Amino acid sequence: MSYGLQWDLNKKDIRETLLISAILLGLLTPVAIIWPGSNAPHYRSFEFIVKMGASGIAAAVIEETFFRGWLQTLFRRRMSAITAIIFVNLIFAPIHLIVHPHPMSLLTFFPGLVMGALREKYDNIFPAILFHCLGNIWAIWLYPSAM
Repeated sequence: MSYGLQWDLNKKDIRETLLISAILLGLLTPVAIIWPGSNAPHYRSFEFIVKMGASGIAAAVIEETFFRGWLQTLFRRRMSAITAIIFVNLIFAPIHLIVHPHPMSLLTFFPGLVMGALREKYDNIFPAILFHCLGNIWAIWLYPSAM
């Protein structure tokens, strides 16, 4: 029984994922900077960047393996792709309240849709992991909340 856990490092898929990431994160950057009450971009110590970067990469691998690799694949067997992606993200977003109990954590629903679509389009979890890693690294400097 396959759960879509393969990592296919296809150069074309990686290029497309990097392009999608650059466009979406590029569009979000000015929004994060002008967000009411935002103090972005954040200025961080090297130690903080290393710790957060490492935890962001680990979180991306773990979360994408579970949510997109296992859960989305499981739901996909019983429903359409878009319905499976939405259901997975209805679970994915609230989980983020555990680590950061702020309503903005629920906004992870939207990049989760992108990660679900990447998983569906490329039929492997590496593009979703790559997008998630880049988003986590972006958030170190630009997540529009007091951290």
